[in-house]
Formats: sequence, structure tokens, C-alpha cells
Amino acid sequence: MNKVIELLQSHRSVRKYKPDKVADELVESIVRSAQMASTSSNVQAYSVIAVTNPETKRAISAIAGNQQHVESCPVLLIWCADLRRSRLACEQHNVQMVSGTMENFVVAAVDVALAAQNAAIAAESLGLGIVYIGGIRNDLRAITPLLHIPELVFPVFGMCLGYPDQEPSLRPRLPLRAVLHRETYEDDEKKSESVEEYDRTTREYYIERTNGKHDTTWSREMADKFKRPVRAYLRDYLEEQGFRFDT
Repeated sequence: MNKVIELLQSHRSVRKYKPDKVADELVESIVRSAQMASTSSNVQAYSVIAVTNPETKRAISAIAGNQQHVESCPVLLIWCADLRRSRLACEQHNVQMVSGTMENFVVAAVDVALAAQNAAIAAESLGLGIVYIGGIRNDLRAITPLLHIPELVFPVFGMCLGYPDQEPSLRPRLPLRAVLHRETYEDDEKKSESVEEYDRTTREYYIERTNGKHDTTWSREMADKFKRPVRAYLRDYLEEQGFRFDT
């Protein structure tokens, strides 16, 4: 393995940080690295808000389910899907932007995810740790005025950033054969075998990680997650922000 692959395969989520400040120059370098991610038709449909104000982080932490690391991390990056610049570009040429399409929504959501992952890799290469915070979507209507989010922009997830003050173990991933298909999508029987194998692995991992307090498996966690709708307000919120799904 080369150093890049070694870095990628050693990723772990960090939820405890040293109080050391992350220099503005490092944050800027990380975001510049994010900007070099692939982007659909060069739209670059994303923005990132760097939050260091303790009160703002405290408010976001409460929205995200009182995750303490959201409040304690030196920098909280809020990654937003953003079509607002595209509309401004259209207006410069007296063109009315057609924003209400599912394709434009997908472009923005994919662009921001690709950029954020570039940032995560860049941060880890500098000795920093990160963890993604999907919990900000618990109440985007509260996040929106807090961060002055305008129309055609919506926060997709947060990212805690700081110097690690812990050494978490690697969380095992699905077997490669569960996700890598050859030529066509493979039948469910093979995937079921992979899930059963992964369940055995994850059960051992959770028991060891929690000293026996948490005895579960990946499939059980997925069953619990998907048995009911979560954040059902999101479609209405997205349409309020201008991401209407007319076509």
C-alpha cells in the first residue's frame, strides 16, 4: 500500500479533541483541498461555514442531539448544498434559473459530499481528526436562521475538526464481496451470506468496544433504523429553501 491508501484505510471517527486551536491557514488549506474534488459540470454546488463561536456550537450541539463533541471541537464545519451562486451566475446573463428539478438537487447533494470527503482526507493527512454530524438535520429550520442560510442553500451535515485526544479502534466494514459486484448486480443470496458474516464481526466489535454492554449486530441496527420514517419534515423544508421537485 502507498501512504494515501494507508491513510484512507485507517480512517476512524474522532469525538474527543484537544483544546488546541486549529489555525485558520489549516482550515483554508483543507477547504482548498475540498474545492479540488470532482464536481458535476464544474457547478461546484456547495458552500462550507466554519463555526468557532462557542455559543453557536452549543446551539448546534443541542439541535444535533446534545452531541458533546459538536460543542467541544475547535472548529465545526457546516457543509451546505448550494445552488445560489448558480442562480446569481444566470442572472448576470439575464437567464431565469430552472432550479426545481430532482437532477439539480442530486447534483448539489453529491457535490457537497464529494467536497467534504476531500476535506476529511486532507484534515487527517495533517494529523487532525474529524467526525461527520448528520444530526444537524434534526431541525434544519432552527439551523437556517442561526447560520443565516439563504434560499437555494441547505445544510447537509456538519464535520467536527480538531486534534484527536483519543485513539478509537477501527470500525469494521462490510466484506468487500458485499459491495463489489462484477459486470452485473449480484443476487441477494450472496449478499445475505455477506451480511451474516458481517453480523458476526460487528457483534464481536460492539461487545469488545463496550465491555459487553452493547450486544447487537449490523443487520439489527439497520432494522431498527429503517423501520420508521426519520426527519420526515425534510421534503417540506427543502421546498421552502427553493429545492422544489417539479420535474
